Amino acid sequence: MLNYDFTPLSRSFIGFDRMAGLIDNAAKLSGTGSYPPYNIAQINDDEYRIELAVAGFGDTDIDIETHENVLTIIGTRAVNENTPDTSPEYLHRGIAERGFERRFQLADHVIVTGANLVNGMLSIELRRELPEAMKPRRIAIGALHDKNLTNQKSSRKRKVA
Repeated sequence: MLNYDFTPLSRSFIGFDRMAGLIDNAAKLSGTGSYPPYNIAQINDDEYRIELAVAGFGDTDIDIETHENVLTIIGTRAVNENTPDTSPEYLHRGIAERGFERRFQLADHVIVTGANLVNGMLSIELRRELPEAMKPRRIAIGALHDKNLTNQKSSRKRKVA
């Protein structure tokens, strides 16, 4: 199994610093091995993309859901309804036709914004959306707008040296 080094992701941003480690740990603990193979790409500071190679699966064969910061992707193949007369005799079968379930642990405030299946590649778009209360605010120095603070400051006696 391949081990990925997510250290560069952890250094690049704040708020997702645990995301790469959680995704890697969840993939290891899911027990599904390496199928289907996947990539995780950082688009910008607040957007990510998970890409899964799901050749042979159609839109109706794949279910994507999120629940309690866990992204779950389930692929189920429809039963092949070929009769024995029309089913070919395979000399080699290298294309996986088995179902799969892949789980990813998402960081807080990460939402799935969309999914697209093109040419056997499933792309899932993720975005971090911080609530207004958690977004940084710029505070001007020396700008006091609270009269109580102004009164408290002016009522103190200063020592003259």
